[in-house]
Amino acid sequence: MPASPFWSPGVAGLTPYVPGEQPRIANLVKLNTNENPYPPSPHVVQALQAAAAQGLHLYPDPESVALRQVIAGHHGLSADQVFVGNGSDEILAHAFFGFFQQGRPLLMPDLTYSFYEVYCKLYGIAFETVPLAADMQVRVEDYARWPEAGGVVIANPNAPTGCALPLEAIERLLLSQPRCVVLVDEAYVDFGADSAMGLIGRHPNLLVVQTLSKSRSLAGLRVGFAAGQRPLVEALERVKNSFNSYPLDRLAQAGAQAAYGDADYFERTRQAVIDSREALHQSLVRLGFDVLPSRANFVFARHPGRDAGWLAAQLRAHAVLVRHFRLPRAEQFLRISVGTPSQCNALVQALGQVLGADPEAGARQ
Repeated sequence: MPASPFWSPGVAGLTPYVPGEQPRIANLVKLNTNENPYPPSPHVVQALQAAAAQGLHLYPDPESVALRQVIAGHHGLSADQVFVGNGSDEILAHAFFGFFQQGRPLLMPDLTYSFYEVYCKLYGIAFETVPLAADMQVRVEDYARWPEAGGVVIANPNAPTGCALPLEAIERLLLSQPRCVVLVDEAYVDFGADSAMGLIGRHPNLLVVQTLSKSRSLAGLRVGFAAGQRPLVEALERVKNSFNSYPLDRLAQAGAQAAYGDADYFERTRQAVIDSREALHQSLVRLGFDVLPSRANFVFARHPGRDAGWLAAQLRAHAVLVRHFRLPRAEQFLRISVGTPSQCNALVQALGQVLGADPEAGARQ
């Protein structure tokens, strides 16, 4: 569609983020959007019903005080060190606006969450991509070569690779860039990586962002949060209150608090995903795939003899959805969300049929 004469000048130049497909097809094995395969805690459903019964005709708490207190208590922080919003994506948008318009380039991996680049273009932020190593790992030493960086953003575990950095590497990164904010996006951290929350007290330039969409099964409620020392959180509050002073509705606040209140359910479902991930990793290896070490709720894998786009199309024909990125360095990989054991088995069976049916059709050119 051509640009409209009513658009502001910058709109035509935007390339929006494209989320994973949300198809309306019955009996589909949906492993393309990194959703948790398990429903939220029953306590969440009860809390949503109670919140709705109290009435939705009144505005929610604009500061989400009770939820911030719960999150802060969980992580050993104070409530004024926590900021909440509509999923981690909204918080990332506020952070990019609030911290990275510095006139110096923002650093990020060359293969990472593609929304980062979208935000840079939306806000006119200069950025530089830092190549991942040959094994698809982030090398923090490479970021120290940019003493005039305007900021650093990394996902840990990284997306779409699933690879994670140890805490000592995160701390080295923070120490190498003391003049700018280092944003660590921990959307998948609960599936086996080390959180940087414990480093907040020592590093005023650290902002940690998490979401309740993945490990707490609340993708449908859109709740995320950031944590950092008070000046960073205050900046986010200033942006939020200049944009949308009521970001989280009553249901989202109540459901998120209830999710934190059921620690047993969280641990049980989290471990179930981890167990399925490890089993899926081994199954894919037996099918001939190269699989990166993942600490997320997905795996990143390629088959040396088959084109990834062809594999994704063949899986879709077998009613199994996975994510294929047509991006440099990622075009021969599939990102596969970890499902229930039965969903993972369905994927493996479909792959077995696809790989055995036509051994030449998917060969790389």
